[in-house]
Amino acid sequence: MNAEAEPERSQGPVLGAPARLICDSRVLERYILEAREAENATMGCAEGCSFNENITVPDTKVNFYAWKRMEVQQQAQEVWQGLALLSEAILRGQALLANASQPCEALRLHVDKAVSGLRSLTSLLRALGAQKEAISLPDATPSAAPLRAFTVDALSKLFRIYSNFLRGKLTLYTGEACRRGDR
Repeated sequence: MNAEAEPERSQGPVLGAPARLICDSRVLERYILEAREAENATMGCAEGCSFNENITVPDTKVNFYAWKRMEVQQQAQEVWQGLALLSEAILRGQALLANASQPCEALRLHVDKAVSGLRSLTSLLRALGAQKEAISLPDATPSAAPLRAFTVDALSKLFRIYSNFLRGKLTLYTGEACRRGDR
């Protein structure tokens, strides 16, 4: 194999990957594609897709004017908290699906992929410094408001939030962090 061909490989990121890996748009695009596939697979799903409890998820709406005016630490905090809440939600969905009377194997596969993807994204964001930036934000900052959240009651809604979060806040934050180039 020639060294120049290596970056063209489209395999998943590994834990402990270099910080700039998430700056390669193909990496994030892969996770977005998986999230969209899961969302599409559950759109028409009725049986086995509803939860017997509500699951809390982050609000994925982005006010672009406010986002542009935020300090990078505030953006990092919002993304980091959103990713943590989304990870908890997907793990809870995984547990509820495992306890379902007749869990669909295809649904389980999508949930398992989402769990794995969120773990990888968490590692990549940690390598990019998002966790440090989020922690360095003083608690007294007025815009360090609690993360907006709401609840969902179905797998299709959970995957829609997952897809929207990756395409929205996560993409905006990583784009800005990578553009700064000080990593």
